[in-house]
Amino acid sequence: MVDTVTLAYLDRHRRRIRLVSDSGAAFLLDLPHAQHFTEGDGLELDTGGYLRVCAAAESVLEIEAADRASLLRIAWHLGNRHLPLQVVGDQLRIREDHVIAEMVSGLGGRTSRLEAPFDPEIGAYVGTAHRHEHD
Repeated sequence: MVDTVTLAYLDRHRRRIRLVSDSGAAFLLDLPHAQHFTEGDGLELDTGGYLRVCAAAESVLEIEAADRASLLRIAWHLGNRHLPLQVVGDQLRIREDHVIAEMVSGLGGRTSRLEAPFDPEIGAYVGTAHRHEHD
């Protein structure tokens, strides 16, 4: 059996949660550690089937800028605020936030609100011990 489960961004980082597949089958996700799931990941069921994880459409802002340097500057400011961010071609995507939209505008960027899947970068330190090493 192959099925899908469609989840918003915040519901795709879990250890234990009761979920319902897109066909209506209920199941319990119970993992030893919290896991982040992205679009296309698979979950193997105890019954032998699989669930494919789909990213649900949610309210997001797509960010554009006049040039690459301006977009990189905006990306730096978003990262400095530790905001989840998705790179989509030559645009950035964040969860909708009117305060951040004003900041982006102040930096010369343009935002467009839309309903779309949000599958941000998971970060360089996910799954590894975060260490600072010095000579």
